[in-house]
Amino acid sequence: MLFSFQKRDKTLAGSETLSDHSLNPGEITSGEIGIQGLTDLYRPEQDLSTHDIRDVADILLENQKITHIQYVTLRKHQQANPGCESAEWLMKEQIVSDLTLLEARAILHGHEFQRLDPSLVDRNAFELVDQELREKNGMLAVRLEDDILVVAMCEPANVFAVEDVRRQLERELRVLICPEADFIAICDAMNQTETNCDLADIINDMTEVEVVEEKDVNTEDIERMAGESPVIKYVNYLISNAIREGASDIHIEPKDKVTRIRYRIDGVLFDVQQAPAHMHSALVSRIKIMSNLDISERRVPQDGKVSVVVGGRGVDLRISTLPTNHGEKTVIRVLDSRSIALGFDELGMSTEVSDALGAQVELPHGIFLVTGPTGSGKSTTLYSALRQMDGNRLNISTVEDPVEYELDFCSQVQINERIGLTFASALRSLLRQDPDIIMIGEIRDHETASIAVQAALTGHLVLSTLHTNDAASSVTRLVNIGIDPYLIAASLNAVLAQRLVRRICSNCKEPYQVPDHMFQSIERFGIAKDQLYHGAGCEMCHGSGFAGRVGIYELLTVDDSFRDIINQDPSVGNMRRAFQTSGASTLFDDGIRKVRLGETMVEEVLRATEVRDLSSQAVQIPTEEGIEN
Repeated sequence: MLFSFQKRDKTLAGSETLSDHSLNPGEITSGEIGIQGLTDLYRPEQDLSTHDIRDVADILLENQKITHIQYVTLRKHQQANPGCESAEWLMKEQIVSDLTLLEARAILHGHEFQRLDPSLVDRNAFELVDQELREKNGMLAVRLEDDILVVAMCEPANVFAVEDVRRQLERELRVLICPEADFIAICDAMNQTETNCDLADIINDMTEVEVVEEKDVNTEDIERMAGESPVIKYVNYLISNAIREGASDIHIEPKDKVTRIRYRIDGVLFDVQQAPAHMHSALVSRIKIMSNLDISERRVPQDGKVSVVVGGRGVDLRISTLPTNHGEKTVIRVLDSRSIALGFDELGMSTEVSDALGAQVELPHGIFLVTGPTGSGKSTTLYSALRQMDGNRLNISTVEDPVEYELDFCSQVQINERIGLTFASALRSLLRQDPDIIMIGEIRDHETASIAVQAALTGHLVLSTLHTNDAASSVTRLVNIGIDPYLIAASLNAVLAQRLVRRICSNCKEPYQVPDHMFQSIERFGIAKDQLYHGAGCEMCHGSGFAGRVGIYELLTVDDSFRDIINQDPSVGNMRRAFQTSGASTLFDDGIRKVRLGETMVEEVLRATEVRDLSSQAVQIPTEEGIEN
C-alpha cells in the first residue's frame, strides 16, 4: 500500500494536529481542515483556513505524498479560482500520479485501494453480480469472505452503486477500489469464456433464411432472427472481441457464399472469421436495431451510432451500411475515448514538437491546422489539444461531422446538411455565442475557410484539419480554396502534418540484420546496425510483429519569413523550400528518429511518408536526448 492512515486530534485551542493511529478505512470521516500547523509557510493575514471540507489534498499531505508548500499553493490557487477541484489541479500540475490520486480518493471515501488481477477473482463470486448490474453500477464481484461479498469498483464516490448492489443482492459488501485497467482486465478475462462462442453452434441454432430476390425478403423473419439469442450473442462477441484486440474498425462484408469479417488493427485489415451467407441479413439487422436504423430499408446507405459498455468501459460505435450486389456491407468504427486522453508526448511527439505545440494552443487568436490523410490521427491530436485548455475559464466550441468523441468541457455541434446545418451556417451562429476557442472538424470549402479566417482575425483561436500531404502544402491548399494570400499570412499560426506508423511489438522485439545494399541507403541518416529492430511475431501481436501505432510529425511555425513568402509566392515548391531551409524536422526525419529509438521500422516510415527514393532525402540526423549517435 502507498498510504498509511493518520487520525486528527483536536487540541484544547481547537486547532488540529496529525498523530499516527491504526485506522480502518471505514473510520475515516469528514472533518475540519486545520491549517494552523502550516503558519510557518505564510503570514497570518494569508490564513487559508476557510477551506473547511476534507478532500484528497489533505489525505495526500497527511501521507507525505505532497509537500506543505504544494498544499498551500493549491489552497491559494483555489481561493483565487473558486470551483477548482484539488484532484484536477494536482493532475494538471503533474504533482501526483493517477494511482496515487485514486488511492487518496479511496481513503477519503472510506474504502480500501487494491491492485487486482484476474487470477484473484473467484468465478462463482463474479457471477453473483450479473452483467446488467455490473455495467449499470461499474462494479464487479471479486470473492466471498464468509457472508460478505468483496466487490471492486473504479469510482470511490459512487455511493449509490454500493447501495444499489447491496439492496439487490441482499448482502453485506466490502468495497475495494482498483484502477480502471485492472477492472477492464478482470471483465475481459471473465467474459472471455462467456463470449467466445462457437460459430458452429450459433449456425445450428439459427433458422435459415435464403434471400434470392428483393421481393422474396420477409422482413418479419429477418427481424425475428436478429432478435434471437444466438445472433445477439454473436454480434456482442464480434464487438467485444474487436475492442479487446484494439481494432479501430469492424468490416462485415457479404460475398457470394460467405460473409467475410475483418478487423482493422493498427491500420491493417485482418481476416477474423467467415460466416455463412444466410447469416448476413440477420447480423446486419441486429446491428441496425442496436443503432436505431431502418431494418426494412436495404437499398440506400444508412449511418447510425450506438454506445456500448464492454468490460465496464464505455465505447461509442459509428455504423455505416452500404448496399452491394450480395447485400449490405457494414462497417463499425470503434471510438475509444481513452485515446483522446493522451498528452502530446504520449502521442509520440518529440520534446521540440510537443513544447512548440503546447505554446501554439495557448495563443489567444489565429489558426492552427492539422493535416494528413484519412486515418492519420488528426482528430485525436485536435481532441488532445482541446484537453490542454482550461474549459472552466474558456468558452470552447466545436463544429464536427460527425461528433466523434463527447467532451464534457465544451459545446459540440453535429453537422446535419439535410436540414441546412452546414459547417458555414454553424460557424456563423457560433460566432454569436462569444467563443474563445473554435474547433472545426474539417475545412472543406471556401465559405468555411473564409469564416475560419475572419474568426481568427477577430480574436478567436481556430483549430481545424486539412487533407494535404505535408505541412507546406496546406498554404497552397487554402489559396486554391479561394483565400487571399495576405489573409492566410495574417491569420495562420502553425500547421502540423502527421502520419501513423506501426509500433514494433515490445513482447517479441529483437535486433535484426538488413541486407548490405539496404543498410548503405539508410546509414547516412545516422542509423547504426545495432539500432535496427523488428518484431519476430508472437501471440500478443497475432504474428504481425507490431502492436499499436505511433505518430510521426512535422510542424511548420509561421514566422515573419514565412509570411513574406506567403504574400509573395505561396506555391508548393516555395513553401517546401522555405520549410527545409528553416531546419525543422520533416515527417521523414521524425520517422527516422523513431527508427533510431527502436520504436518502428524503416519500411514503415517509407510506407507512411510515401518516399520511394532514399537518395533524394536530405540528411538531417536527430540529436534529441535519448538517441545515441
